[in-house]
Amino acid sequence: MVSVLKRSLAIITLLIIGYWIAQAFAGVPFGQDKMLVGQYYLNNVKAQTGAVNAVTAVVVNYRGFDTLGEVTVLFIASTGVGALLWKRKKERTARTEGSIVLTTGTRYLFPFVLIFGAYIFIHGHLTPGGGFPGGATIATGFLLLYMAFIVYEIPHKGFEVAEGLVGMGYVIVGLIGLMIGGYFLFDWIWQTWQLGTNNIGRLLSGGFIPVIYTIIGLKVGTELSGIIDNMIKEEVRE
Repeated sequence: MVSVLKRSLAIITLLIIGYWIAQAFAGVPFGQDKMLVGQYYLNNVKAQTGAVNAVTAVVVNYRGFDTLGEVTVLFIASTGVGALLWKRKKERTARTEGSIVLTTGTRYLFPFVLIFGAYIFIHGHLTPGGGFPGGATIATGFLLLYMAFIVYEIPHKGFEVAEGLVGMGYVIVGLIGLMIGGYFLFDWIWQTWQLGTNNIGRLLSGGFIPVIYTIIGLKVGTELSGIIDNMIKEEVRE
């Protein structure tokens, strides 16, 4: 009896949800464009931001405050992982060095991984990519070092200082926009020093988007590297 009631309740719930979804789709006339906000971005993104990549302009410019929240969430997650895995004294979990292929490849590839990560977030306003994938690429380089060498450890003090500075940099850029344009994250670089439409599509374009993406890339890279450092170690048992 109880099983029959549960199944009946589930069927009724699914029917109600399906009815709501059907009503929502029925309210949209077939074949008519209702993406007014998206069309506004596509029509005005170059003139208002100087960026070629419309997705980047939306993420960093039009909804830059929300992106600041995402970076904050990543910082909280990094802090949480560090708090959960923190021990008074730690050492590397792995006790064997990587193979000759891994160690040699890491020595040669590590600088190129960092350069490629920087390329991704510096050119985020021109090509697909941005601060988050660029920062993740940089963290991958440090993961290679941890996998290849037993004695390697990230410079914690330098990473902590860099992480704090780039986080403050994001807020400072937004506050400068507040003072100049009247609202937080106003694109004061594009509005003040834009070089005309002929500059769109070049590296020195996109207003403050390359600056913001550089900040995000460095912050994501340092935070993810810190998470890797915490997860790859264990407490020393004396």
